[in-house]
Amino acid sequence: MSERRVRITEYLDIDVGAEMWCCHVCGRELISARDNYKKGCVVAERDPKEIYPPILDGQWTLTVADGYGVFVEFYCPGCGTMVENELLPEGFAPTWDIQPDIDRLKQRAVEA
Repeated sequence: MSERRVRITEYLDIDVGAEMWCCHVCGRELISARDNYKKGCVVAERDPKEIYPPILDGQWTLTVADGYGVFVEFYCPGCGTMVENELLPEGFAPTWDIQPDIDRLKQRAVEA
């Protein structure tokens, strides 16, 4: 297996030989690169008001409305680095925000 890693985000790499998402900080393999990397992370849900506390009293508080959703944080299970976060409506699955062309990444690694 190749240890050729391609940087995808600040905290995520893909090992093109193993076809695995990896933490850029500690190198831990998370999950298959053909799947949503968030499934390989430790997940923490928080009340959005912990992140965005109300700054005004009254009807317009400049925070997330009650019942709108949850703030979801995704952490590397190896080192605890926060890889991503998102505000989701309650009951919604995490977004699959990055779907790289693994075959093309492997081809580029061979050509390099």
